[in-house]
Amino acid sequence: MKIIEPSVELIDDFDAAAIMRKLELAGRVCYKSEGNIKADSAEKFIRAIIKRGHESVIEHATISFKIVCDRGVTHELVRHRIASFSQESTRFCDYSAGKFGGELTFIKPCFWSADDENFQLWSATMAAIEKNYLAMRANGAKPEEARSILPNSLKTEIFVTMNLRELRHFLKLRTAAAAHPQMRQVALMIYNLLVEKLPALFDDINP
Repeated sequence: MKIIEPSVELIDDFDAAAIMRKLELAGRVCYKSEGNIKADSAEKFIRAIIKRGHESVIEHATISFKIVCDRGVTHELVRHRIASFSQESTRFCDYSAGKFGGELTFIKPCFWSADDENFQLWSATMAAIEKNYLAMRANGAKPEEARSILPNSLKTEIFVTMNLRELRHFLKLRTAAAAHPQMRQVALMIYNLLVEKLPALFDDINP
């Protein structure tokens, strides 16, 4: 049994300046103000349209991430409709053999320390699930049958693409204090990547 932390990887060959120029051009078409485009005008323009709520303009750019998290988090993540998702399949992945090394991988819950009694109970439960999953596979159960006992804590990988408007919506909801702690943990990773790369688009969101 492996226990790991969640992670987020930015997939795109990222050119922040090109994204900003594209969005400025898209927005200025609305006002026929293309003649006002200058070398340094994109950030000011984009901040202004976001402040006015004219966020349809920023739908013209998308960003993709590869996220490693637990399946409970992905159940919340895929509820964001304006996005594309490709997720590791528990039906076709055989965790009892091959590249998986005959063991299950789980995501460590962020709300318990390793010496917490609840963490110890959780860890023992994951170990029992792993043992029973492997026994079911050894008894001839197919991966798509044995997966019926796999828990929310099972590690999964999901490739996610969202346009920037939907990313703003996602971050406002999922970095909020009321968000599920594990969903918020992943959302904050995404936020930190984006606010570094595209501050004009995301630094008004205050987790």
